[in-house]
Formats: sequence, C-alpha cells, structure tokens
Amino acid sequence: MTVIVALGDSTTAGTPYFLSPIEAPPDGRGDARGAWAHGIGERQKTWQLLNRGVNGERTDQIAARFTRDVLEAHPQVVVILGGVNDVYQGRTVAHVTGQLRAMFDRAAEARIPVVAGSIVPYNTATPAQNDAMRAINAWIGAEGARDANVWFVDTRAAAASPGDPDRLAGSPDGLHPDLEGYRRMGTAIEVVIAAALAEPRGGRAGAPTSLRP
Repeated sequence: MTVIVALGDSTTAGTPYFLSPIEAPPDGRGDARGAWAHGIGERQKTWQLLNRGVNGERTDQIAARFTRDVLEAHPQVVVILGGVNDVYQGRTVAHVTGQLRAMFDRAAEARIPVVAGSIVPYNTATPAQNDAMRAINAWIGAEGARDANVWFVDTRAAAASPGDPDRLAGSPDGLHPDLEGYRRMGTAIEVVIAAALAEPRGGRAGAPTSLRP
C-alpha cells in the first residue's frame, strides 16, 4: 500500500463538512466527501490517504505536528497545504514561507517527495490579504520549479471562481470550498501525486512549472 499523508489546515481536514481523524479520533466524523483526500482514496485503491488536517491551524502549528503526523507514518508522498490562517491572523509572508520551507527541508531529509498546494481563497479576504496569499503562492510555485523534491499544484485555481481567482467558486460559509470545490482540489492533487510517485526516490532531474487542474 502506498501511503500518502495530507498535512494541512481546514482545507485539508474538510471543514465544515468533515472533522479529520486528528480532530475526531479515530476515524473522523461527518461527510467524508468534504475532504479532498477521500475522493482520491476512492479512486486509487492502492493508495492509503491519511487526512492530517486541522481546522484553524497556522503553518507553525502544522509544522509542530510534522514528526508525529508525517515522519512516523513513513509516507511515499506528503501533500502540504497551509498558510491561509497565518494570513488571516496577520502573520507575514516571510513567516509562512519560512515555515513551509522548513517542512519541505524536513521532508527532503527523510527522502519524502512534497506536493505543495497553493493557498485557497476565502471570500472575505481584504485586498492586502489577497496580495499576501498571491505572494506566498508565487513563492510556492517558484520552489516547485527550483526544488527537485517539491511538486507544485495550484489548488487555489481548482477551488476559485473561474472569473475571479480571489473568490471561491462555491462555498457553504464564504471561507471554505463547497463539495465540488473540494472534489476539484482532489482531482488536481491526485494528478501531481501520481507524477511524484512515478519519479525515482530523491526527486527529479529537472523540476516542472506549475501544474494546474
């Protein structure tokens, strides 16, 4: 069985539809379709998707769980999606990119490929918050192009309105994607996980540019 860890905040957990197994042990609770990892697991029967999302967490809080939730699971790939709560709480772009880079480095040390998602929009974001999210997402994309162990996936594009990248295409609360948005995120992430698994352990010789849904 190929183990994939989905590490992140509410947009990994499946808020407001689903509480992850971290939030509601041992198996989670609610409508599992709200977690993008669930749909992948339904399609990829040889993959074990471990939902390690926690609603409301910043990147430093996600990073604090890295040993327990990633390294101890010995995954073949880790999907990292975080930063929106940092922006919401007024943390700097440098704070977010520093925490993400530290997680990327820990994964590389353990020879675990990283699939790194862009921050998903929320409808009440201010212009300054959207600017911060765009800056962080540009940095993640650049790391995906530079770092042979990091694969970028544009989860923001998957969840956003086709006509407005700063708003969700659909949302039950203005803060999180609807079921269709989570489904589209999962579809986009699945493609990139498959690409990462197809490469030799230790990363690519040449890293691609952004991979979109």
